Formats: sequence, structure tokens, C-alpha cells
Amino acid sequence: MNSARAWTVWGAAVAAYIVAVLQRSSLGVSGVEAQHLFGIGASTLSTLAVVQLIVYAGLQIPVGVLLDRVGPKRLILVGGLLLAAGQIVVAVSPPVIGIAIVGRVLVGAGDAMTFISVIRLLPSWFRGPILPQVSQWTGNIGQAGQVLSALPLSLVLHGFGWTPAFLSAASVSVLVVVLVALVVKNSPFVEGPRAEGATWSEAFRQLGESIRRPGTRLGFWSHYVTQSSGTVFSLLWGVPFLVGALDYSPTEASAMLTIIVATGVVAGPVLGLLSARFPLRRSNLVLGIVTLVLGTWTLVLAWPGGPPQPLVYALMVVLGIGGPGSLIGFDFARTFNPLRSLGVANGIVNVGGFLASFVMMFLIGVVLDRLDAARVGAGLPSDLFSLEAFRVAFCVQYLVIGVGVVGLLVARRHTRRGLHLEEGIQVAPLWVALNRRLRRPRG
Repeated sequence: MNSARAWTVWGAAVAAYIVAVLQRSSLGVSGVEAQHLFGIGASTLSTLAVVQLIVYAGLQIPVGVLLDRVGPKRLILVGGLLLAAGQIVVAVSPPVIGIAIVGRVLVGAGDAMTFISVIRLLPSWFRGPILPQVSQWTGNIGQAGQVLSALPLSLVLHGFGWTPAFLSAASVSVLVVVLVALVVKNSPFVEGPRAEGATWSEAFRQLGESIRRPGTRLGFWSHYVTQSSGTVFSLLWGVPFLVGALDYSPTEASAMLTIIVATGVVAGPVLGLLSARFPLRRSNLVLGIVTLVLGTWTLVLAWPGGPPQPLVYALMVVLGIGGPGSLIGFDFARTFNPLRSLGVANGIVNVGGFLASFVMMFLIGVVLDRLDAARVGAGLPSDLFSLEAFRVAFCVQYLVIGVGVVGLLVARRHTRRGLHLEEGIQVAPLWVALNRRLRRPRG
């Protein structure tokens, strides 16, 4: 445990996750080009990303069940091959949206197998206070895939065209599959499917038990409320918003997405330390992040005229905090589930953020199309990605995230009740705990 071998395995697994994020976010930097290539509107453009996320979210629980049965290495390998296949389909697709959707379905399926498999490896190789921090590092370093899509992939796309860009992305997945095959091992002790799970009936029984645990549901809603806004922005609507509504160049817009990643790298270890230091206050961290995200969006959307550049940079930073904040959900899953069912618990949690993301992503596209149709119907020229249209469309976030906050508060109440009944731990409201700390005699 915590050995040099463990770090080597972790490094290879994280490389697989980096490449999965690259493939996942490749549409985000090519959204404007995709609209022109396929001749589609905002709703259809969002369908490309939404289908990918629906497949991703829909496979999380089946993959989680399979993960506890066959182990993470096999799923990372299969996921890498599916990612490569999906990007090849997108690369060679004629200007027919249906074929491109098939490619994004394959990308979503491959992506679905990667992250929770990497997270599932960690408790087998690491122990102690380092584990929450390694989980944060995994999520944060993995977001380097967004940098690869925002910079190298974007440069290839604009310099050489659609097909070379997506074929080069596919080739990177093939290289990582070879790396994982050579380096990764499920456990330092026992290798093989029998070490990872028993029968299928037991796996599905563990699924039911995990869903019934309030702590798992708390992780689900934590992931739901923190990840969705940044995911929607990075995967699809960020570049159209920055380019079409705020008049940044495509290169500037792609580069600004890297601020989200850089912020996550800095914020992730801090959140990991806070989660380890104050395990009974993790939900307060989540709620604080949600407040920060929605508060910053309110400033951006309500600012008279276009928001100033420093405020746009602040939005990138805040969205970057949401990414590592979502990993607190997996910390809840690890805390309230035994190791034998951790794969399926992580799958349940991971559904949360992507469920919110694809609902939000699709509704934003629908609103943009409806507003543009109304504009054209009034005799004005079409302006699909105008600032005023985005002001209205991005308000969808308040509804979707608001539902998640209610779910989180309910799950937290049930979780804390269970802690009190089963372990005698009573968690006081935050303001009560802070008041006690302030009144505590010093020295």
C-alpha cells in the first residue's frame, strides 16, 4: 500500500482518464465547426453532446455492477478501445448527423467505463489520509484532457481540419490502451475477477443495498449540484457563449477553458485536505461551492451590457472549483459503502452530475432555438448565439441545480439521522458548531 508500485499503477490509470476527458470534451471546442459542417441548429447540436452524456450516465450503474465483478483493468481497456472507435467514426463521418451521433454514443460508452474504474483502483492501492487526496488528484489531473482538447486538438482542428483532428485524438486512446495493458493491475494482492466480486445475483443485491444507503444518495446529489454547470460549459456551450455572445476569438475561448482546469488543479488538493480534516462538514463544502457558482453566474448574466473580462475570468475560476467539488460525492460513497460494493456506489454517484448535465445542456439548446425562431418570426436576422439569448437560456441552471439542492438537503438529513442512531454521532448545524468553536476558551 502507498508504494512506488501503487503510484506507477495510479499514473497509468490517470493517463487513461486524461485521454477519456480529451475525447469527452472534444466536441466542446468543435461545436461551432460541427454546426457548420452538419448544417444544424442549437437543439440538434446539443443532441450530439446530450446523447453522449445519456449513454455515459445510463451505463454508470451497469458498469458499476460489472466493475465489482470483473475488476477495473478490463473495463479501462475496453473503454479505451470504444473511445478510439467513436472518434474514428466522428472523423470519417460524412456531413450526416446520424453517423456522428453513433460516434458520440461510442465515446460516451467508453468514457462511462473509465473514471469509476480508475476511482475503484484507489482503495486497493492506497490507505489512510492520503486516499481522499489521491481521489482529488485523480479528478483534477484528469481534467488535463480538457487542456489537450482546448489547445492541441483545437490547433489541429483549425489548422488541418475535422478528420485529422479526430483521427489524432483516436490514436492517443490506442496508445493509452497499450500503456494500461502493460502497467495496471487490479490489486497488489490478488488478480482476477474472483477477487472483485462473487455472483451476478450478489452484485445486483449490492446495488440495491447501495441505493438504499442515504450516504450514497448524498454522494449522488453532491455530484449532481457541483459538476453540472462546469460540464455543460466545457463540453458544449462555453465556446459558443464566449465566441458568439462575448466576441472572443475561437483561440481565446479555447484557451479560457484551460483556466477551469488550472483552477481545479489548485482547488482540488485544498478540498481534499478539508474533506479529510472535517469529514462531518463535507456537505457544507458542497453547498458553499454551489452558492459560489450560482452567485457568479447571476453577476455574469445580470451585468448591463457584456460582462467585463475580469468577471468572465472569475466565472472560469468558479466553474473550476465545481469540478473537484464534485469528487466529494465519491468520498461519501467510499465512507458509507463497503469495498465490495464500492464500484456500483461510485457508479450511482457518477450518474448525478451527468444526469444534471445532459438535462441542462439539452434545455439550453431548446431555449436558444426557440428564441432565435421568435427573433426570425419578428422579421429580425437570425442570431442564434446572441448574448441576450444566452442570458435567458443559461437561467435553466437555476432550476436544475435547485432540484439537486433540495435532494441534497433531504439526503443529508437522512444520513445524519443514521449516524446518530447507528454510531451515536450527532452533527450540529454549522452555525451552532461555529458558535461553539468561537466560545471555546483559548489555551
